[in-house]
Amino acid sequence: MKISNMTLTEIIKYIDDIKDVSLVSNDIIEALGSDPRVGVRRLLEKINSRRTRYSEEKKRLEELWLFEKQYLDQGARIIAGTDEAGRGPLAGPVVAAAVVLPFGLMISRLNDSKKLSPTVREELADAIKETAVSWSVGLASVEEIYEFNIYSASMLAMKRAIRALDPSPDQVLVDGYPIPGLDLPQKGIVGGDSKSASIAAASILAKVTRDRLMSQIHRLYPKYGFDQHKGYGTKGHLEALSCFGPCPYHRKDFAPVRTILEIRQQG
Repeated sequence: MKISNMTLTEIIKYIDDIKDVSLVSNDIIEALGSDPRVGVRRLLEKINSRRTRYSEEKKRLEELWLFEKQYLDQGARIIAGTDEAGRGPLAGPVVAAAVVLPFGLMISRLNDSKKLSPTVREELADAIKETAVSWSVGLASVEEIYEFNIYSASMLAMKRAIRALDPSPDQVLVDGYPIPGLDLPQKGIVGGDSKSASIAAASILAKVTRDRLMSQIHRLYPKYGFDQHKGYGTKGHLEALSCFGPCPYHRKDFAPVRTILEIRQQG
């Protein structure tokens, strides 16, 4: 059926049925552009806007593979990305993830986990687990954070995640700086969670896993609101901490927690 013979409602349904805006052919675009109806012209503007966004997103996703391509060209075959979540909170473990993706896999919206909503992170986490060659998570407990400091605990969590991968990678891409003591070739990439597909995937799995753990901790200690702030030092969290004192999952060497412990000990 020709576009000119279709009602606006029929055209809208026809376009919606195509689903993927990249599949709207140039012939259809030309037909819409030559149609004199105002409604059709407005529809064309929306389609062109969607096509532009699609093109930009495709380019962004392709650029996420530049680091992986570099090491594939150098002979690496199993490239893992790793990242951690939870350095800054006042409570809970620090969690890391490591991910090996099929090279060139295009996962729509894949990005630094901090740039995504919780709902999108959850959706992408499922997609990553379903399509990854290998993925794993590792954590460092509150006790280990206290014993080793948060930096060292974060490095430990990432090493645990990497070592749990099967098969083992022959190249690791790390968000930030190289991991001390890691006995594998590695490359630290500052801001890597928005520059590498593998690291971005790891950042999402680490964040989703930690958020789920904090929701579980909330069930044990609901008065702190861990399911909402995930252990970060929000106003509500600090008020609850001041009122009830710290729980076993609070990081007792972090300033606000340490201060409250000192006040309680003096009292």
